Amino acid sequence: MRIVLIEDHAILARALIQSLQDAGHAVDWLDNGQDADSFLAQNGADLVILDVNLPGLGGLDVLRQLRARGQVFPVLMLTAQGQVSDRVAGLDAGADDYLVKPFEMAELHARIRALSRRPADARSELQLIGAITYDRAARSLISSAGTLALARRELALFETFADSPGRVLSKDHLGEQIYGIGADIDANAVELLVSRLRRKLDGHGVSIRTLRGLGYMMQVDPT
Repeated sequence: MRIVLIEDHAILARALIQSLQDAGHAVDWLDNGQDADSFLAQNGADLVILDVNLPGLGGLDVLRQLRARGQVFPVLMLTAQGQVSDRVAGLDAGADDYLVKPFEMAELHARIRALSRRPADARSELQLIGAITYDRAARSLISSAGTLALARRELALFETFADSPGRVLSKDHLGEQIYGIGADIDANAVELLVSRLRRKLDGHGVSIRTLRGLGYMMQVDPT
């Protein structure tokens, strides 16, 4: 999942980035509301973690503007203000959830998992792809032989393919989904990651097809 973190407290932001990346998410970080608004308008997100108190443009204003643009991705608000009126203001502006500082990382990840289970297209939490069952809630792949052991970036790559069935995905797109937009991405690193995932999927009724000059597509093997 590509998460956009909008938080001006650098120490907290670095801790959140590390924790989110360790969980297999790509993270884009912005530290002020104005830049965040411009970034979201151009790039969108799978999920946004948005601090209320930001320099330049407040978090509630960022939220109102992205909803006014018709952007429907989940937004989790962070705030040091725990009053009911503040939470109501955020929810009325279009937030999906609220987390009051200080908080435990485990709770943050639980809320992210809950929000990711409520996609706009109401996909099932269990998705059968070839001979593999993809459990979106648990973020795991299950075959007849048990759970497939995937490294966090391999899992992020599989999720990107699973979210775009039948679509050809370029190396640049895959890199952005795995490492974040604007990251210094080596095309060879994406190729290596695809190769590793392809080997692990071998024999499970699903494969990754290479389309020269275009990118990759995950497909169910004919039976």
